Amino acid sequence: MLLVAQLLAGLAAAVHVYIFVLESLRWTHPSTRRVFGTTAETAETTRQLAYNQGFYNLFLAAGAVAGALLVGTDRAVGTALLVLSVGSMLAAALVLVLSDRGKVRPAVVQGLLPALTLLLLLLA
Repeated sequence: MLLVAQLLAGLAAAVHVYIFVLESLRWTHPSTRRVFGTTAETAETTRQLAYNQGFYNLFLAAGAVAGALLVGTDRAVGTALLVLSVGSMLAAALVLVLSDRGKVRPAVVQGLLPALTLLLLLLA
């Protein structure tokens, strides 16, 4: 069960790296604007905020990867990193849906893998 949790954490990290790319590197591109439902003007106005937010996603991904790798050698430290990282991912997904009920789909994309990881960590 622990191995599956590690794999799910890796997948959650990959999703958050993708979000980093969208928010920090491609925010004003038309395809990214379609994903987030923003106009060119709004994207340009919010570019700095999105850039910063993207890095939060990257840091959460790094924590999840580090935790997934460490849990095999130092279970306590690895588990602590995983709980902090994927727990923060899940919390961010909950904030997203609570702030805008129309964002259920992106919240599920952002939060399902972290939630499953936490569940499996609890069971392991």
